[in-house]
Amino acid sequence: MHVSAAFDSGNIEVVDASDPSAVRLRIRKDAGGDHMQWFHFRISGVRDVPLTLVIENAKDCSYPEAWPGYQAVASTDRDTWFRVDTTYEGGALRITHTPDADAIWFAYFAPYSHERHQDLVADAQSAGARLEVLGRTVDGRDLDALTVGEGPRAIWVIARQHPGESMAEWWMEGFLARLLDADDALARRLKSKATFHVVPNMNPDGSVRGHLRNNAAGANLNREWETPTVERSPEVKAVRDAMDATGVDLCLDVHGDEELPYNFVAGAEGIPGWTERMATLQKTFCAAYEVADPDFQTVHGYPDDHSTRANMTLCTTQIAQRFDCLAMTLEQPFKDTADTPELIHGWSPERAKRLGAAVLDAFAAVIDGLRP
Repeated sequence: MHVSAAFDSGNIEVVDASDPSAVRLRIRKDAGGDHMQWFHFRISGVRDVPLTLVIENAKDCSYPEAWPGYQAVASTDRDTWFRVDTTYEGGALRITHTPDADAIWFAYFAPYSHERHQDLVADAQSAGARLEVLGRTVDGRDLDALTVGEGPRAIWVIARQHPGESMAEWWMEGFLARLLDADDALARRLKSKATFHVVPNMNPDGSVRGHLRNNAAGANLNREWETPTVERSPEVKAVRDAMDATGVDLCLDVHGDEELPYNFVAGAEGIPGWTERMATLQKTFCAAYEVADPDFQTVHGYPDDHSTRANMTLCTTQIAQRFDCLAMTLEQPFKDTADTPELIHGWSPERAKRLGAAVLDAFAAVIDGLRP
């Protein structure tokens, strides 16, 4: 038996792998040392071997309250990811499974590789999107942005500020596929009314390194929007500079939430510039989204604490205030949707892609209410 995480987005440390019934593991911290929860590793030489994997430092992770009710994902082909028996007890996460293949991959959520990201932007370019590199990351990777449409309104859609929230880029895949579908009448209408600026992965360094939240410099990008710097958060600085150049009429920042088993939107209600117009647009957007895809809902979400939403270091609050526009954070679950569960796969890449495609209906519901 061999345990490895020496690949794109891999993260695990082996304490003891001598006994398949008690494999002792630990999650490695992000650069910066203040976050960890993402894991992704392969075990080989285990066909028909009952495995018990114990992640011993689960209690020390960024969101230990997320573990109860959570089920890890596994795959033998890296295409289909299914849920496996997982329990949290005594501060440790315990995964049990008997693989029917020689090698099996385990992860916190279905990974979205940097190679797949390259395919995503290449396919988008082939379908008519314009591809631009807004800048370089700390590790020197390209920060890719896609531009779609010719309309006068500027809509920005960004994802994966927190690299471990891989469902955000799966969502992007579904969103871009529909937006670029030449046969989709709604997509054509939206592109005539707005220009979409899309950043599918804000944090490619953290994604490749197997981080939960931080970039290569140890920065949580969604706490850098007030005063981003080239040294610490070049990704945010490049995107915010580009937003200043285009203006923003609507911004959607796509994430994942470790604890809550729901898809929901968090707004910028606490900012000084919050208006009734923003409130109406946000309500209309959410109502249309719920109709388009019942996996989205409007009952459960973050507490109605406006003081936290006035934190101007966050993307949603900074952009809403800076541009006097509707800005929202879309959250997806790492677990499953409590209202619409799917026991084998839980919340999955396929469902995230469908949710991404459905957002066009929500955009359509508010497009005419946006400036100009």
